[in-house]
Amino acid sequence: MNQNPITTTVTAVGLAGGAAFLAPVAAPAIHGIAGFAVVGLGVYATGSAVFNATRFLNEKATGILNDGAMVVELIKGSVLSNSRPKAPAKEVPFRRK
Repeated sequence: MNQNPITTTVTAVGLAGGAAFLAPVAAPAIHGIAGFAVVGLGVYATGSAVFNATRFLNEKATGILNDGAMVVELIKGSVLSNSRPKAPAKEVPFRRK
């Protein structure tokens, strides 16, 4: 390797100068990128949890009602209401005058 020592020195000084020039910007930039990563991970985790909870409730509603019902129908009271067998209606005498 036959390189010119002046060119090597200029390259080294240029790299050191560029690093010194960008050093005040590098730390906040790294913190900003890390902040985006943490916020993105939180949004992803929240979205996954909501999706999994909705899918679980929808599967339970479908299994209980056996007609492909949605979670809204489950919450409306088809399962939560206290369903007892209803007594047959009594006949009401109809009188004409």
